[in-house]
Amino acid sequence: MKILIATAGSRGDIAPYTGLGAGLLAAGHDVHVATQEEFAPMVRTAGLGFRALAEGTRRAVEPGRPRDRRALMRSAAAFVAEIGRGFESAVEADTDLMLLSATTAPLGPHLTEATGIPALGAHLQPNAPTGAFPPVVAGTRSLGRFGNRLAGRFALRMVDRVYAPAVRDLRARLDLPPAHGPEIRRREERAGRPVLHGFSEALVPRPADWRPGLEVVGTWWPYLGTRELPQQVEDFLAAGPPPVLVTFGSMAAGEGERLSALAVEALRGAGLRGILQSGAAGLAADADGILPVGDLPHELLLPRTAGVVHHCGAGTSAAAARAGAASVPVPVTADQPFWAERLYRVGAAVAPIPFAELTAARLTTALRALPEATGAPDVAARMAAEDGTGAAVKAVERLMRD
Repeated sequence: MKILIATAGSRGDIAPYTGLGAGLLAAGHDVHVATQEEFAPMVRTAGLGFRALAEGTRRAVEPGRPRDRRALMRSAAAFVAEIGRGFESAVEADTDLMLLSATTAPLGPHLTEATGIPALGAHLQPNAPTGAFPPVVAGTRSLGRFGNRLAGRFALRMVDRVYAPAVRDLRARLDLPPAHGPEIRRREERAGRPVLHGFSEALVPRPADWRPGLEVVGTWWPYLGTRELPQQVEDFLAAGPPPVLVTFGSMAAGEGERLSALAVEALRGAGLRGILQSGAAGLAADADGILPVGDLPHELLLPRTAGVVHHCGAGTSAAAARAGAASVPVPVTADQPFWAERLYRVGAAVAPIPFAELTAARLTTALRALPEATGAPDVAARMAAEDGTGAAVKAVERLMRD
């Protein structure tokens, strides 16, 4: 089959699909990934074809305003408009199947309607409404089973609002009659359109009230290839006890100086060595027992750490859990509080510290408490028994045969 994986967002929204794509490629399929230009090297390194979906990077948070929901909505709407303009040209006529991430799924049905190319959802978060928990972008306080489901439906309506201009423009370019997001979504649900979810049930068990066709197959790990840790990192690891990794991924741009100083003070206060991964924040420090680094494969580094301070993106949360590395969750926005709470609930993390409340004193206390996250090894053992990519490949082939 000729398969197009369409996804967009920050690095954590793209990397898992390189592993999924590599698995499909190994199974004999022709796989392309449509995403932003900046991720073309990562896609091609995995041996996958690349299609340009958008040029820019999605900045989910404006510097200095990590909790501004209006800014988040504005940023999301502008980014979605760009995706919508690039989506049509990314889909070639001989494509057999589209796999759609949560960011591209609201646009996919319109391409299917115009071209006849079938599409499957391939999501990294549990976005379908459920009574088991509130929507992943709505905080962590349960509203009860009825309230959670109602909030989940409301969250989908908010997604419809963000995507409405892009959907309108896309349908016009495809010569399709006007149609609203809720109408299309209800049609997809009535048809029982399959959605594969690339996360572990060790963190989020499949909700019992989900409809048939919503499958949880296990985590899709980024393509690793033959990468190794730099010698400088190997030397640092060998020079003392396991360090704590501090990373905020694509979050906290413009906050690097403050966060770096805060992290160094907390690590010293807890008597720990540390590795600061620069990321979008630009973490850096020149201090004894502290190593600043750039992009590194978490699969290789995290198993050799004493823990990890992170923003709780879906990918970093899964990587920490898989490695058995206890987390200090510092969620910033979007689905990050959800994953922070999940790690804490299964005993793989200490109590989360909201980003806006992060201080050196609170981080020091949390670092000292890392040994109390005793559930981390059990979660890691469960995840080690999973093959999310293999399960997804089998599911795709089965669904296309049916």
